Amino acid sequence: MRGIEVFGGEIPAFDPSTAPPAPEELFTEWLLHALDAGVREPHAMTLSTAGADGNPTARVLILKNVDAEGWQFASDSGGVKGRDLAERPYAALTFYWPQLARQVRVRGPVVPAGTAASRVDFLARGIGARAESLLGRQSEPLTDLAERDAAVAQSLTRVEQDPGLVPEGWQLLTVRAESVEFWQGDKGRRHTRLTYLPEPDGSWRRQLLWP
Repeated sequence: MRGIEVFGGEIPAFDPSTAPPAPEELFTEWLLHALDAGVREPHAMTLSTAGADGNPTARVLILKNVDAEGWQFASDSGGVKGRDLAERPYAALTFYWPQLARQVRVRGPVVPAGTAASRVDFLARGIGARAESLLGRQSEPLTDLAERDAAVAQSLTRVEQDPGLVPEGWQLLTVRAESVEFWQGDKGRRHTRLTYLPEPDGSWRRQLLWP
């Protein structure tokens, strides 16, 4: 493992003194930079949750939106992450763009966006994604792949016949950040870490961290 190269290629500079006042602004800058640099799926993120037992679990999801309210993703309330969040409505998000040696870490409480917004989000998904989600069987034991394919085909027919179908448990969720950390790697191991912490007046305090 020690022989595998890290921080290969051109690494961008990051001057934290020029960082914007709000973390969503810097996140958007970094996301667009990653897109321009050819990073595939730069909006993919690792979502980490924990249930009542405190045991963590993680999976990769797609970020739906980011604004001053927070970072949004979607989930079925009946799945593992949905059950975790019902028991402990708190999550961590991790973005990693290896070509740029950059990470972004977001932590905070998770709040539902509401039925109307959740419905709009679901209906904006591709037809195949909607068909799969309508099965409502995520993480359940599966006998074989043929069983899966047959169930998805039946669900796809349902969607084609009724394009407005939305599963009852579908939720659009927002992580309202309590901290947002931006990590810029360096080949000489002089990594730069800048964290944003909320102030009582709604503004953000920027704080450098030791690597």
